[in-house]
Amino acid sequence: MSKQLLLGDEAIAQAALDAGLSGVYAYPGTPSTEITEYIQMAPITTEQNIHNRWCANEKTAMEAALGMSFVGKRALVCMKHVGMNVAADCFVNSAITGVKGGLIVIAADDPSMHSSQNEQDSRFYGDFSLIPMYEPSNQQEAYDMVYSGFEFSEKLGEPILMRMVTRLAHSRSGVERKEQKPQNSISFSEDPRQFILLPGNARKRYKVLLARQDEFIKASEESPYNKYTDGPNKKLGIIACGIGYNYLMENYPEGCEYPVLKIGQYPLPKKQLLQLVESCDDVLSATSRRQAFCFRKIMRIRLRRKWQIFWQTVSSPHGFPAWS
Repeated sequence: MSKQLLLGDEAIAQAALDAGLSGVYAYPGTPSTEITEYIQMAPITTEQNIHNRWCANEKTAMEAALGMSFVGKRALVCMKHVGMNVAADCFVNSAITGVKGGLIVIAADDPSMHSSQNEQDSRFYGDFSLIPMYEPSNQQEAYDMVYSGFEFSEKLGEPILMRMVTRLAHSRSGVERKEQKPQNSISFSEDPRQFILLPGNARKRYKVLLARQDEFIKASEESPYNKYTDGPNKKLGIIACGIGYNYLMENYPEGCEYPVLKIGQYPLPKKQLLQLVESCDDVLSATSRRQAFCFRKIMRIRLRRKWQIFWQTVSSPHGFPAWS
């Protein structure tokens, strides 16, 4: 297929269209707005009658997308990070109801608060809801994650949360497109009661969600977006998440001498984490998020070895961490 120069937001939008999208629902907010705008302006949207709606708020956007998913169609819902606070009621419950058609929730975070009132980390919502998450390191990966993410969501029967950040959403790169897929036909769940969260149903569904956590971890361990790269210098191992991996590798144009674990899919891959920790004297977490998502998750795994987390912070014009 053709290669195009796209913003990170545009890569997401094009991937959704190529993957057989039936509807996008959103509330505008930087850095997520361009995703829906791109879909609205695409000729295929009119040709195939793809639903595209600016909603009253993020909660109604999430509800509309979830409704489309319930009838087997692929849906995308987009918002900025603070919008996750508004959508939380429906979003958290969607993990328990599950989905029929693929559903991807885009949460566009804004580190350094370029146009936001805070810089909260949306990965905490995915972790709290116990669903898989994506975090791309570049525009091509953003495209690939969305393109295959709908099928992944349908396979698991769960929504997928994808975390973007401003520097990726609003920068351009060449993106190789894949073949156009048709839209899903309307189909229904074999047990429609799963979508009605009366306590009796909810308790059963929650047990199912808890029982599948090992499956989600295995999927992360086998994911192409989580990659362990060995290095000759075992004095230090480095864990880099999302766009932080790009910043790391910019400092090693000839290749990093230390073992590096690139994280692009969650839950965290325990197998690769153990491999890194067992082979290295110390571990550096290449992250600067003050909420320390990965640090907390790594410590929770309770690895049986003494190791040290170093915090790497680089300066930015606003005095905030510039990674992630």
